[in-house]
Amino acid sequence: MKRIAILGSTGSIGKQALEVIARHPDRFSVAALTAHSNAEALFEQVRRFRPSIAGLAAEPQSVPADLRFCEWRFGEDCLRAAAEEVRCDAVLVSVVGFAGLAGVMAALDAGRTVLLANKEPLVAAGALVTGAAREAGASLLPVDSEHSAIFQCLQGAAGNPPERLYLTASGGPFRDWSREAMAQATVEQALAHPNWAMGPKITVDSASMMNKALEVIEARWLFGVPPERIEVLVHPQSVIHSMVEFADGAVIAQLGTPDMRLPILYALAYPQRLPTGGDRLDFARMGRLTFEEPDPAKFPPLRLAYEALKAGGTAAAVLNGANEAAVQAFLARRIRFGRIAALAEEILQRVPVTPADSLEAVRAADLRAREWAARLLA
Repeated sequence: MKRIAILGSTGSIGKQALEVIARHPDRFSVAALTAHSNAEALFEQVRRFRPSIAGLAAEPQSVPADLRFCEWRFGEDCLRAAAEEVRCDAVLVSVVGFAGLAGVMAALDAGRTVLLANKEPLVAAGALVTGAAREAGASLLPVDSEHSAIFQCLQGAAGNPPERLYLTASGGPFRDWSREAMAQATVEQALAHPNWAMGPKITVDSASMMNKALEVIEARWLFGVPPERIEVLVHPQSVIHSMVEFADGAVIAQLGTPDMRLPILYALAYPQRLPTGGDRLDFARMGRLTFEEPDPAKFPPLRLAYEALKAGGTAAAVLNGANEAAVQAFLARRIRFGRIAALAEEILQRVPVTPADSLEAVRAADLRAREWAARLLA
């Protein structure tokens, strides 16, 4: 029986994690649940799963009397408390954006296994996060479908060194659009992902391919592979979730339906495998699997990721903060879709790169990026 703390339990990943936990009540129990502001959804989850600690970043007017059996925390402290104070075996971090960094570091400081569903902590503070994991002797297990796929492929290495990582991308809703048409896309069009059901921020990132750009940075830190050996391939069918090429020329790929429950459950149960109850691939009906190189003119975030990795220091934190601010502005209909990547690039050029040698330095870089975004958006 593994006790799991879930940071960000009312989001897409958090809800699916609770779904697979409920499917295997003999294997998992819930130790802690936190959410940002969706109090009613969290209250229902607490009623069902009965954690020891529950928390909301935005404090509600009151907590229902029937839910006072657990300890409640509010404000910024709720992530730390859920990650550090409760007795648990693993902490699933599915908090959207840079805010998830606090929970990741708190869990690692406590020596917990971290199941990482949001890429921003490794993007913004990769060296600090991986260093904290090494120092604590704690494990970082990926939940992102692409990084989970690479992790699964590496289990079959048997001493054969990996030479190249291939991250696959669906191409999003604008794969066949012209650059000019993409620039004018509406919020509704950007949120209409052809294959995956995700939250609004990550769905917009997928449409711009900033999501894949951030995954390149995440892969560099998770797997210790230099950026020039990480490639992105557009694979519209979303059947092959990623691939690893090894030194002897063999390529191992992980295939599956586009269902996040598979990588979630793989991380929860690792090193065992448990059934998700999801659909299975039907190879006879699948048809062709196709691949193409991403168009750098249509998807500039990919270039920005490699530039940030080359610059080092706080550059990736700046890119991430700038993108979060730009996506928020787009979802609020303050800017057009084509302005997201342009704004991120402009801020990346304006904010000086400093050593990312402390959490304070990373937070300061993130703050400077958001300040520049506010100034430029004004």
